[in-house]
Amino acid sequence: MRLVKGSQGKLVYGPLEFDCALGKAGVTEEKREGDHATPVGRYLLRWLFYRADKISNIQSLLPQQKISTVDGWCDAPDHEHYNRYVRLPFEHSHEKLWRDDDLYDLVIVLGHNDSPAVPGAGSCIFIHVAQDQYGPTEGCVALKKTDLVELLAELDPECWIEIAPAD
Repeated sequence: MRLVKGSQGKLVYGPLEFDCALGKAGVTEEKREGDHATPVGRYLLRWLFYRADKISNIQSLLPQQKISTVDGWCDAPDHEHYNRYVRLPFEHSHEKLWRDDDLYDLVIVLGHNDSPAVPGAGSCIFIHVAQDQYGPTEGCVALKKTDLVELLAELDPECWIEIAPAD
């Protein structure tokens, strides 16, 4: 993937090329929790969460899990489950995977800061559905839903994403 300008970029996978949204602060080589930047680096695509009530027949070789109302992701740097899946209710800071909008209808978890997680080095870095006009993310990569569905059908389980600053 290459950065085009600010919080927008291009995701390239083989012959496929898609517009995408990035963090409000662009990309960074020194990711910190809450900095609104997408982390530079090469990350495995760990697994896919999806809303089965909104999307059916997902074509993807990535490991998959249906999202339910009790699914979350810990973003509390001082907690032992920082940057990991959690079940709700969860009394520490977390991201809810079941949302009222469409942004998390499809969520690919990136292998950023997870082996092991370093407190404060960033959490909840996903590829997910973009807002209208590719509005900026909190640090994720976001694609139009139809583009994300097309991309998922092409990915293999050993796939990774490389996030790099603009040339």
